[in-house]
Amino acid sequence: MGQQFQRASLAPDGFAVDGVTVEGARVQIRLRSLRPFGHCPDCGRRSGRIQSRYLRRPADLPLGGRQVELMVIARRFWCDAVLCGRRIFCERFETGVLSPYGRRTGRLETIVHHLGLALGGRPAAAFALRLMMPVSNDTLLRVVRRRSTQTDGAELTVIGIDDFAFRRGQTYGTIVCDLERRRPVILLPDRALDTSRAWLAERPSILTVARDRGGGYGEAIAKALPHAEQVADRWHLLENSSRAFLDAVGKSMRQIRKAIGSSVIDPKLLTCAERLQYRGYLRRQETNEAILKMSKQGSNQANREGDGTQPQACSRRPARPADGCLPDKAQFAG
Repeated sequence: MGQQFQRASLAPDGFAVDGVTVEGARVQIRLRSLRPFGHCPDCGRRSGRIQSRYLRRPADLPLGGRQVELMVIARRFWCDAVLCGRRIFCERFETGVLSPYGRRTGRLETIVHHLGLALGGRPAAAFALRLMMPVSNDTLLRVVRRRSTQTDGAELTVIGIDDFAFRRGQTYGTIVCDLERRRPVILLPDRALDTSRAWLAERPSILTVARDRGGGYGEAIAKALPHAEQVADRWHLLENSSRAFLDAVGKSMRQIRKAIGSSVIDPKLLTCAERLQYRGYLRRQETNEAILKMSKQGSNQANREGDGTQPQACSRRPARPADGCLPDKAQFAG
């Protein structure tokens, strides 16, 4: 004779089922904890005095082709410990069943993690939707990263090192990040080579170091970890390449404009920042043309200072050709 289906099998460990509701493509299961007490997360003392109740709605594994939403009646307890700084605490459930602030049960989180590892972001999100476990591609990648950082005590193998400012222009330090787990490791008090070299020498497990193109950290890495491979980090590569490209374009704008046959700038095609820059350029050009005009007319220094066209400090500067001291209009073309 077949075994009868038990409603209790729908609940994770440590919960009892109070009711099941089917609404279209969704199943709602009302649960309550079987434990009559809770433990304070600060002092660990057990308490059975209930302060209030609230409802949590985590998602669970699908059932019969329907999405499952758990309606967990969670409790808040009073902490009676005299020396404990927490007076009220929320109920904590078993590890791996439902984490604090979790929106999915532990067993659903495991499936989401494996989908993210196997398929990545968007493909895994599309496949999870077919399995009646809707989750975004960002959430999938976030779960993978979070679980990869939970390996405490693991040795460092791939790191990134760079300087940062405690106070810009005055005090600088060194930051070291674990690039495999995407988290900072340590903040060194300065960017002296001896400090970085001493810290690196204590960690021979490091095999790859990403750094900027400066020679300071490279020298420290070569002395402390001669076996480690040094690579240029992605941000500095993009920054340096984009700066070199813009410099090359800026120097050749006049030839570029002649080649494309464009000589008129339409302010409507400029961005707000470019429009402000272009207006400033026009003002400087008008001022420069006025100074050159007065210089050609033979105006003396006193006349130039007295007419209010330029401040004295600026008007005392020697007049220069407009093409030599002003940028070409072409750099403002949208």
